[in-house]
Amino acid sequence: MTLGEKLRYLREVEGTLRGLDRAMTQQEVAQAVKRELDQPLSQSYLSQIESGARPHLTNGSRMLLAKFFKVHPGYLVDDPAGYSTELISDVGGLENTLDLWLISGAERFRNDPAVRGALIELAKHPNSRRCLVLLQLILENPGLLDRLFDVLQPQNKETR
Repeated sequence: MTLGEKLRYLREVEGTLRGLDRAMTQQEVAQAVKRELDQPLSQSYLSQIESGARPHLTNGSRMLLAKFFKVHPGYLVDDPAGYSTELISDVGGLENTLDLWLISGAERFRNDPAVRGALIELAKHPNSRRCLVLLQLILENPGLLDRLFDVLQPQNKETR
């Protein structure tokens, strides 16, 4: 994955996490960086990086974007030739990797609001791993899923 592709992906994830239901624009990222980190970053600079016109970030910009997107600065470079995106790194931690995976899944289910919403809420939870383990425990207990669903959402039986 190129640096530009990674920035576009991070804008998509950040927009979803912020409840925008879309990717943040380059301008929104630049404004949020200024507002939240009190450091300048221009939309045109982001555009040049994403388009490939500027192949590398400066070290200061890399650190600033890493802080804003909450990723390791080493993520913000082109992947080497032959790198497999299926490999999971411990750099961002298991919880961050899981949350990114859940958000990616939510985007794949954008036409199913119930599933998409569930995946986003799960990703937003501070301990999404524990939530998934709880779901496993619920599913292992016969009848518990239906009983919980009836109690928590009795009016919505069609979403079963």
